[in-house]
Amino acid sequence: MSDIILGVATQQNLLALQGINSNLGTTQGHLSSGLKVASALDDAVKFFQAQSLGNRASDLALRKDSIDQGISSLTTAVNATQSAISVLQQLQGILNAAKTQTAAQRASAAKQFSTLAVQFDTLLNDASYQGLNLVNSSKSSLTVQFSNATASKLTIQGQNLLYSIVVTAGLFSKVSNAAKNLVTQGFSAVSNNTSYFDTAFQSLQNAIDKIQSAAQSVGGNVTFLQTRLDFTSQYIVTLQGGASKLTVADVNLESTNLVTLQTRQQLAIQSLSIATQSEQAVLRLFR
Repeated sequence: MSDIILGVATQQNLLALQGINSNLGTTQGHLSSGLKVASALDDAVKFFQAQSLGNRASDLALRKDSIDQGISSLTTAVNATQSAISVLQQLQGILNAAKTQTAAQRASAAKQFSTLAVQFDTLLNDASYQGLNLVNSSKSSLTVQFSNATASKLTIQGQNLLYSIVVTAGLFSKVSNAAKNLVTQGFSAVSNNTSYFDTAFQSLQNAIDKIQSAAQSVGGNVTFLQTRLDFTSQYIVTLQGGASKLTVADVNLESTNLVTLQTRQQLAIQSLSIATQSEQAVLRLFR
């Protein structure tokens, strides 16, 4: 404990200087960190409110990445369906041409038809994104969850659009064996009966219609996910902005405070010096 006793004026000026120095340190801290609330000690209410908003924004950022990946998965499926339709249209072209071809030409066309059919399956089987294929199996599905706070989510069920399922088992199941032979034995098996080619052509058209319907359904989900992605991005910005309003320092205000406090500091030092000189003058009276 100090035995030095300061005069009243000196004590008052010293306390004022200490207060100014404390505020000056706080202001300099705000400017250097960019934060007016850096910990719960600065303002517990604002600190934890900002922390809650920041955590929510971080959670949504993870969901945003999931939505973005979901869009990529669906885009892959849409592109695959468009390519699949193109292949089926090529198959239709082969059928149309075969109606007026010779037996030898039909035999060649049948090989081309079978090759394209295999490539059709290969194309759809290759339409995977991160291991998920939504066009070669009805057992596959994509689930995108939009929030940790709610049960909001979207589930898209996969579809089996493979040629072996759509054509062999489905399209020709209700027509004669001769029509089935377009696939199993070659075009020459149907002789000169062009009605079988017309039936097969229509069957392929039914497949095209089915795939177009699937593409429209998937495409609609892409549009929705894109809308949800945009909303999530905007929501994250809003949450981060709200957190900033609670914690980020106003640089202009803090800079003004710094200049003001520096001026007060100089005045306080001068006042303290004057108070000390007054005490020294009293002391000189006793010499």
